[in-house]
Amino acid sequence: MARTIFENIVIQRFEEATLLAFCQYTPIRFFEILYIEKGSGTIIINNHRVKYSGNQLFVLIPNDQYSLEIETPTTITAIKFLYSFFNNALIDENLSERKEWFKRIETIFHSADRTSHLNLQFKTDESSLHALFTVLCNEYNEENLKNEIVLKSTLLTILHIISRNVNYVSSKTSSSKIQDIINYIHYNIHHSEKLTTTELANQFHISENYISQYFKSKMNIGLKKYILNYKLKLAETRLKYTDSTITEIAQELGFTDSSHLDKTFLAYKGITTKAYQNSLKTTS
Repeated sequence: MARTIFENIVIQRFEEATLLAFCQYTPIRFFEILYIEKGSGTIIINNHRVKYSGNQLFVLIPNDQYSLEIETPTTITAIKFLYSFFNNALIDENLSERKEWFKRIETIFHSADRTSHLNLQFKTDESSLHALFTVLCNEYNEENLKNEIVLKSTLLTILHIISRNVNYVSSKTSSSKIQDIINYIHYNIHHSEKLTTTELANQFHISENYISQYFKSKMNIGLKKYILNYKLKLAETRLKYTDSTITEIAQELGFTDSSHLDKTFLAYKGITTKAYQNSLKTTS
């Protein structure tokens, strides 16, 4: 029998806290989201000190360690996803739903700067996150309310908002087109047929002959190379943090087969996928 979502996450809320013990977790934690509702102080992430205040989000990945030095009473919610959340909890879910979870978490894993709070680019996201974390805590902690469907949908929405802000690209112009293209690529990264030059040109009403040039002028990297690099980042994440096989990863990311992924990974990373997996085992 598959484990329920409640067995694969831990949600803790501390209200008006003045002291929190040093947070050091075992490898069962997959990643963690900290939402600081109010208060001020310093959060220390892997010996990196960052000032915090109310309405701020921090994201931590496996092996991160953090502690808080509280200056004013702090209300904080911690969502701790266990490794089993992705390897066990979704075993009976259909593939499309599993991919939706991976899309959200993989994008967050590639955030440019995890040792700082997440800059919310959309003002309405602040109030939305506050409301969502309230629903999440109520649903998780109140036995009479506990509903797995509500909990899942709330978690997905939180991940979507974080993902949207992590994906934000500062454009040289006021146009949001390049942001829309990036979001589209990330969202459809598992559907290679939607990422062809022809399809992208049609989707964003740009000449097929010009879209690659336009993308490079905004992102300083070629369109095809950007897509391939992003796929390889996702492959690396799955090799590192999930129990997916190389064949499964290749299939889900649109490579011809495991051999195609392996050769591409070697060309760009200087190591085969199998050797990379083995290196992780020796260092764990």
